[in-house]
Amino acid sequence: MCKGDIKIYVACLAAYNNGILHGRWIDAEQEPSAIHDEIRQMLESSPIPDAEEWAIHDYEGFGSIHLSEYEGIERVAELANFLREHGQLGAELFEHYGDIGEAREAMEERYHGCFPSLADYVQDLTEESTQIPEHLHFYIDWHAMARDAELSGDLFTIQTAFDEIHVFSGL
Repeated sequence: MCKGDIKIYVACLAAYNNGILHGRWIDAEQEPSAIHDEIRQMLESSPIPDAEEWAIHDYEGFGSIHLSEYEGIERVAELANFLREHGQLGAELFEHYGDIGEAREAMEERYHGCFPSLADYVQDLTEESTQIPEHLHFYIDWHAMARDAELSGDLFTIQTAFDEIHVFSGL
């Protein structure tokens, strides 16, 4: 994802209510004050004099995250920068928690990495922390252990591709 891929389309409501489409695509990956400046410039160039009201009528690059028409610009910028840093995983993590603070905390404190499967993670973790006798190695059901860890809430996963399973500690 390139800088500027996460953006919002802000429309002038005075123009819109008069049947005129007037708005601007704005890069959401900038400081809120810069976004507000671009909104102000868009309103100043409106075909309707003294236009003041605006709304977000479209957006791109936010993945599965839904923005409302009247989403706060500070929140838009915060989400855009989180997504810039973490991409699709960030969007999925935000969807999981529904809160940017929780999603950020999970990335910083509970992320264990990306694995082909949860069973691969459980096997790696077990083999790093426990000496398993060679004759018992083939009797261990890593998939069952992974399923139990997920069902118990000890771990949760986010899948971003066929063999990309991101593993997080549960709460």
